[in-house]
Parts: sequence; C-alpha cells; structure tokens
Amino acid sequence: MKFFVTGACGQLGRDLMMELTKRGYESVGSDIFGNTEFSENYDRGASCLQLDITDDDAVNKVLSEEKPDVVIHCAAWTAVDLAEEEDRQEQVWAVNVDGTKNIADACKHLGCKLIYISTDYVFDGQGVTPWKPDDSSFGPLNFYGKSKLQGESAVFNAMEKLFIVRIAWAFGRNGSNFVRTMIKIGRKHDRVRVVNDQVGTPTYTPDLARLLVDMGETEKYGYYHATNEGGYISWYDFCCNIYEQAGLPTEVIPVTTQEYGLSKAARPQNSRLDKSKLIEAGFEPLPDWRDAVARYLREAEL
Repeated sequence: MKFFVTGACGQLGRDLMMELTKRGYESVGSDIFGNTEFSENYDRGASCLQLDITDDDAVNKVLSEEKPDVVIHCAAWTAVDLAEEEDRQEQVWAVNVDGTKNIADACKHLGCKLIYISTDYVFDGQGVTPWKPDDSSFGPLNFYGKSKLQGESAVFNAMEKLFIVRIAWAFGRNGSNFVRTMIKIGRKHDRVRVVNDQVGTPTYTPDLARLLVDMGETEKYGYYHATNEGGYISWYDFCCNIYEQAGLPTEVIPVTTQEYGLSKAARPQNSRLDKSKLIEAGFEPLPDWRDAVARYLREAEL
C-alpha cells in the first residue's frame, strides 16, 4: 500500500511521514515549497515533492505519476486570524476549497482513498453538547471555518472512498502551536492571561498520525472526530497543566474571550468533539492529552 501526504512539511504532515516510515509503508509527501530533508532523514526513501494544490494540472500530473492507494490531505491555510483579512481571503479559498477539490477529483479519477483533515471550526461553537461527526449544525464563525466546511463539501461531493476527520487544538513536535508558545511566554513572564470560556480537547499530532494511518488501512469510510482522550477542558486548564508538567511557576489568570480581546477571528466557545464513533468503528482512541503533553515536553525541542 502506498500513501501520499499533502502538506508533508507541516506539523501533522511531518509526523505522518515519520509514522509511515516507521511502519514500513511506501510514502511520498508534497508541499508548496517542496523539501529534500525527508529523503535525507528517513532511510526508507520517503520524499517530499513540490506541489501547489491550487494548480489542477499539477495535482493531476503528480498523483497520476505516483498512483497512491491512500491520499492524506493535510495541506491547508491554517492562519485563522490572517484569513479574516479581505486581501487574503481569495488565497485562503483557493487553498482550502479549490485546492481540496483538485485533490478530491484526482483521487476519484485514480480510485484511491482520501483522508481529509478538517476542524471543529465548521460548527457554530454554541452550547455545551459535544458535536457528533454526523451533526449538521454548521455555522462557522470565521472565514477559515467557512473555507474548511466548503472543503468538506468538495470532498463529499467528489468521493465515495473518503474519511473526513475533524480535529481541534492541534500541537506537535514541529512548528508553532499553543504549547510551544505558552512555554516560551512562561519562561519570560511571571503571569499570563488565558481564556477559560472556550472548551475542547487537544490533539497531539504524532498520536493523530497513528490513527490516520490506521484508517487508511481500512474501508470504514465516513465522518470522524479525533482528539486526545482525557475529557473536555478550557485553554486555561490546558495552560495550567503545561506549566505544571514543565515545572514553570508562571501564574495563569483566567479571562473570558471578551476580556482577552486580541483575536481578529471569532473563536467557537464549544469545541467539544464526540469521538465515540471511533471506538464503534474499532479504531484505537488517542491517549490522554495529559500524557501527550508529557511526551511533547520530552520529545520537542523547546
């Protein structure tokens, strides 16, 4: 079985390439800039090609040449606040919607499986009830969420062999994320303000990578939610645990989203994702998020 990973130089993409290599799969990655470090770092021959997913001809050419059995589509515009700027929105849409449609159409033509990574931001963020994978209470609060929801539609309309996997609060060993940022701030400041009225669960990308490869081995298609186990928490709770495990004495002050008031894009207050469908389908759930934080602190270069 051969896997193709878009966005392979990103936070999740890099962990996927490592997971695939560890499990002995033939794998090829792509990224907008390309990167040769995969062939240097992974002795089983994984590589990262340059591919602009908004270029329909390029997508068809690359995937037709590689002939993967499974495509894991991680490439996306993920700068949520920047996506609110009007002069950026055409580019955001081109990547998250048109680019996703290009990938889905190519996968349909090849007859391969497609795993699309989506987000809790497709929901309206209201209430306290966890969102189920097949809920239709959509109402994205920001442009990024709107673009990812349309990306889901592009995949659903094109494919039958599809997995749509929604995640939340992702953090991994590579790139920028909440844990890395808060560690950096905590080392410089005695106190930090963190919102306590946005609730969800973190997703550690090495754990998610394992699950996505597991999914690709099956034909259990559909919508899924995938975050780490351990219950629902606020960003404030998350930060407190990070500092506790990192041994930082930084005081964490809980504030409301309105009091915090720094974000251009509106954030959902309810990012609770119901993951019971994973267990019902026989997939191994992700470990407790506290354990994920402990491993991150050991494994990441901070």
